Amino acid sequence: MYRRLTADGFINPEFVEGVDAFMHYACSQPTYMDGPKIRCPCTKCKHKCFLFIDEVQLHLLRKGFVPNYFQWTRHGKPLVASSSRRIEEATCMNLNENDIEDGYGRHFGDGPENSYRQMIKQFFDMLQSADRELWPNCETMTQLSSIARILNIKSEGHISDRSFDKILQWYNESLLAEHTMVDSFYNMKKLIRGLGLPVEKIDCCRLGCMLYWGDDMNLEQCKFCGQPRFKPRKRYTKHQLVPWKRMYYFPLTPRLQRLYASDVTASHMRWHAKHEQEDAVMTHPSDALAWKHFNDTHVEFAVDNRNVRLGLSTDGFQPFGQSGQQYSSWPIIITPYNLPPWMCMKEAYMFLTVIVPGLTNPKQKIDVFLQPLISELQQLWDYGVQTYDVSKKQNFVMRAALMWTISDFPAFAMLSGWSTAGTLACPYCRNDSDAFYLPNGGKICWFDNHRKFLPADHPFRRNKYKFKKNQTVHTHPPPIVSGEEVLQEIEELGLLKVTELEADDVNSTISQNFGWRKRSIFWDLPYWKTNLIRHNLDVMHIEKNIFDNLFNTIMNIEGRTKDNAKSRADLQLFCKRNELHKDLRTGKYPKACYTMDRRQKKLICEWLKTVKFPDGYVSNLARCVDLRKYKLFGMKSHDSHVFMQSLIPIAFRELLPSKVWEAITELSLFFKSLTSVEINIGEMEKLEHEIPVILCKLECIFPPSFFDCMEHLPVHLAHEAKLAGPVQYRWMYPFERYLHHLKRNVKNKARVEGSICNAYLVEEASTFCGYYFEPHVNRRARKVPRNDDGGRMTHADGNLSIFSYFGRTCWTPIFQWKLEI
Repeated sequence: MYRRLTADGFINPEFVEGVDAFMHYACSQPTYMDGPKIRCPCTKCKHKCFLFIDEVQLHLLRKGFVPNYFQWTRHGKPLVASSSRRIEEATCMNLNENDIEDGYGRHFGDGPENSYRQMIKQFFDMLQSADRELWPNCETMTQLSSIARILNIKSEGHISDRSFDKILQWYNESLLAEHTMVDSFYNMKKLIRGLGLPVEKIDCCRLGCMLYWGDDMNLEQCKFCGQPRFKPRKRYTKHQLVPWKRMYYFPLTPRLQRLYASDVTASHMRWHAKHEQEDAVMTHPSDALAWKHFNDTHVEFAVDNRNVRLGLSTDGFQPFGQSGQQYSSWPIIITPYNLPPWMCMKEAYMFLTVIVPGLTNPKQKIDVFLQPLISELQQLWDYGVQTYDVSKKQNFVMRAALMWTISDFPAFAMLSGWSTAGTLACPYCRNDSDAFYLPNGGKICWFDNHRKFLPADHPFRRNKYKFKKNQTVHTHPPPIVSGEEVLQEIEELGLLKVTELEADDVNSTISQNFGWRKRSIFWDLPYWKTNLIRHNLDVMHIEKNIFDNLFNTIMNIEGRTKDNAKSRADLQLFCKRNELHKDLRTGKYPKACYTMDRRQKKLICEWLKTVKFPDGYVSNLARCVDLRKYKLFGMKSHDSHVFMQSLIPIAFRELLPSKVWEAITELSLFFKSLTSVEINIGEMEKLEHEIPVILCKLECIFPPSFFDCMEHLPVHLAHEAKLAGPVQYRWMYPFERYLHHLKRNVKNKARVEGSICNAYLVEEASTFCGYYFEPHVNRRARKVPRNDDGGRMTHADGNLSIFSYFGRTCWTPIFQWKLEI
C-alpha cells in the first residue's frame, strides 16, 4: 500500500485503498488529533503540522507517505515488534521523534497560549533535528540521535565541559564538510533544552534562617537575623545583585509526569498493584503492612493505582574530601516505590529535588530548605496534576504521597525533630529509656536496657549478677506510639516550626526537659500522622557501627576497643564480675574472655589476607589487613556488612570461648535474616522476640561501655521490617552510591551546587534519550554483565546461568593429528 505509483506512472489502486484505511484509523484516535485536524505524514510535512482531513488526504495522494512510516505510531497505533528487517529499521528511525513527544507529553499544549508558545517552538525545532541527517544521505544517524548518544557518553563518563568541547571540535573536523553536528557543548544544550526539566534558584539567608520565597520573595534582609540578602555592590557598577547564598530546587511534579510519558516506565508504575503476593511473604514495600494500612486509611488515594508513593532521603557529603576545605553539601533525594524490584531504587529513578548549600551542616534548619518540596507535596496530595499515561493512552489526575524518610541517625534527628543524643536518643523508647551516664567513660550507656523486652517469666529478668548488680527487671517494653499521639504531644508542648518567628527561643526552652527539638515540617502533610512508619532507622549504619565496635573490641585494637581501663572501672561500679576487676597486687586488669591475644590476632589477619570470594561479592579485603599491628583499616560499609553476616561465624569459631562465639554468631544470623531479599512476617515476629535475648547474652559478656545507642537500636529493627517490608528499600546503600555519583559531578569547586545542578539537568535529558537507543547501545541502565566476554549463550533446561557460555581455550590452540589404529 506504500507504493504510490505503478510501473506505468498511474496511481496505484492499493495505495488509494491504503490511504483511505489510514484516514479512517487516524480519525478514530481523538487523543492524537488537534480538534478536526490530524498530523500530516506526507513527504513534505513529515508530521510537523496538523491539517484538515481533506488536506492530509490530498497531500498523501500527491506526495506519498514519509519514508519508512510503516507503523502509525504518530497517529495512535501502538508500536509492535516485527521480524521484518525493514520494519525494525523504521522503528529505530522513529525512536527520536517518539522520544521528543514523550519528553514533552502528548498534550504539552494545554493551557494559555502565551505560556507554551516558546515550548511549541522548541518542540518543532527538535522535530526538525530528529529528521535532519547527520550528513547528506546518512541513513543511520540524525542530528538529534547523534547528540543524544554523545551527550550520554559525557554524562556517564563525567567528562568536563572543556574536554567535551575539544572532543566535539575534533569530531566536527573528522566529519564530512556538509555535516549538521553542533560544534560546542553550549549549542548542544540549546538544542536539547526542550527535553530538560525545570530548576528553580531560590535565594537564602546566609545563615540559613529563611528562604526569599513565597510571601517573602521581595524581602532584602532576613526577618530572623537581619542579615542582608545581597552582597554589597561596588560603586559605579550596574551588575545584577548577587545573593549571599542560593539553593537549587528541582520541581518534583514534571519528573513524576515523565515516568508516565515514556513507554519504558509507564506500565511499570502500576506493578505494585498487579503483582501477586505469596502468603505473608514481603518482597516489595507494597506487600508490607504500612502500605496496606495507608490504602485502608486513604481509600480515595488507593483507588487509582497510578498514584505515586515516595520515599525521601538525605545525607551530607564533603566535595573536597577530608583533607580539603571543610564544606558540607546536603542533597535531598526522592524515589518512587511504584516500580518493580528490578527498577525501584535504581539511580535512573532517584530524583534530586533540593541541594542545600554549604558551608556547614543545616542541622535543625533543614526544614527551611524543605519548604518548596513540602508545598509541592501538599499540592500533589490535595489537588493532583493532570498527567498523560502513555501506556493507557489517557489523561488522569496524578496524586502523590510521601511514605517515609531514610537517613542515618544524626539526619534522623534533623528530619524528625527528635534528638538522637543523650539518654533519650532512642525514638521508640523515648521517655521510657533506661540509659545512664558512665562516670569514668564520660559517655551515655545503654547497658541493661533490654531485659524489659523479654517475656515476663524469662530467667534473665531475675538475674542480679550478670547485669546491673542487685537489680531485677519487672517493667514492660515501651508501647508503640501512633502518629496521632505524637502530633498531639508536640502540640501540647507548644513546639514551633523553625520557619516561624521566635522558634529558636521557644523550642530551646522546651527541649531542656524533653526529647523534642522542633515541630518537623513533615507534620504539614495532612496524611503524615496516619503513617505507621515515618522515619526509618538505617540498617546500613547500625550494622556498620556494631561491627566496628565488636571487631575492634575482640581484636583489642588500641584506641578503638571498648575494653579499656575506664570501662573496667565503670564495670566494677555497676556489675559483679570479679574476674574482670583490677588486680590490687599488680595494678593491672586481667585479660577478658572476649579478647584475643597476639597469636590469635595474627591467625585472623593471615587468614583474611588469603581468603577468596566470588567476583563482585565484596571488595579486596586483603588490602585492608595490617600485618604489623594486626588490625583492619579502610573497610567500607559493604565490607563490614559481608564480614558481619558471612565471616564472623567462621573466623572466631575456634578462637573464642563457646558462649562468646554463640552470642556474636546469633547476632550475625539476626542481621542476615533481617536483610534478606524476601522476608516473612512470621520470621520477623520471631526475630523480634529473639533479638532481646541476643542483646542480653552480649550484656552478660561485654562491659557496659560497649553498649552505646547503636547496640540498642537492633531491638526495634525487626518491628520496622514487619511494618515496612524489606530493608533493601529503606537503607542508605543506594543513596550513598548516588551521593558518590553527585560528588563526581563537582567540576567547579568554587561553585559546588551549581556544578551538581548543571550536570544533573544534562544527565536527566541524556538518560531519557537513552531509553530510545537501539538495543546494541550500551548505557548505564543497560550495562553488559560484569563477566560477559561476548560469547554466545545457550539456554538448556536445568542448567545454571553460569554454565550458559561455550568453553574456550586460554592460550593459543595446538592441533595434533592422531593416526588411526
